[in-house]
Amino acid sequence: MSKRTLYSIIAILILLGVYSYEYFLNEEEKAEVVSEGKSTKSDTNAYFLPTSTTGQIIHHEGYSLSYSEPHEQAEWVAYELKKSQLSNSNFERPYFEIDKAVKTGAAHWRNYKNSGYDRGHLCPAADRRYSQLAHDETFLTSNISPQKHDFNAGIWNTLEQKVRYWASKYDGVFVITGGVLNGKMKTIGDEAVSVPNQFYKVLIDNNSGKPKMIAFLMPHEDSNKPLYEFVVSVDTLEKLTGIDFFPELDDAIENQLEASSSYKGWSF
Repeated sequence: MSKRTLYSIIAILILLGVYSYEYFLNEEEKAEVVSEGKSTKSDTNAYFLPTSTTGQIIHHEGYSLSYSEPHEQAEWVAYELKKSQLSNSNFERPYFEIDKAVKTGAAHWRNYKNSGYDRGHLCPAADRRYSQLAHDETFLTSNISPQKHDFNAGIWNTLEQKVRYWASKYDGVFVITGGVLNGKMKTIGDEAVSVPNQFYKVLIDNNSGKPKMIAFLMPHEDSNKPLYEFVVSVDTLEKLTGIDFFPELDDAIENQLEASSSYKGWSF
């Protein structure tokens, strides 16, 4: 073997070693984010986090959630969507993974297999395209809920797109979303994952002047109705879910905003 060939082999081995080490560090970083889930992350505004009826709040890099073990999904997922975070980056879609930060044990993605329901994101992957890590962690099973495909790809997707429009228009919004986990519900899979009959989304804009809120409550079925027909008061959702959505707001502001079902000030 010539010296040139030997040097080439050594150089290749060194490069492989460097890439392997970087890959190991990246995977280690991802695992740490997934397994810890304790402290509030930089991209989560804890001031606007709702109360938890389950006592199990988990913080990931791009969103926080309150996990409901009886229903094997989050009762809410909350995150701030800033205008600067809106991106057209097209990351490769990863496999779903069990959220190791859920101490009671998050549901397995196999519960959804052949169930007839989509693995519906609560924090959409399209809202976390500002980094590979933020995008990929939306594929944790704590961030999904069973959704009919025509609903997931239809009116619910329309609402998600509108949220991104408002995030751009109002220089960011804080979003809280989930299924209504009460009443008689169908279940899927060996772990009996509940299928919500309704889904909700609550937004607060605190960046473009006077604070304003808007809340949506949608039956779990596709619809051709305009979005504003699904607007309800935050008070309505609180009575339905038992969740206090903005406990840290000044009571006078909170009471006024949460009692209103007006969509005045929100451009449709």
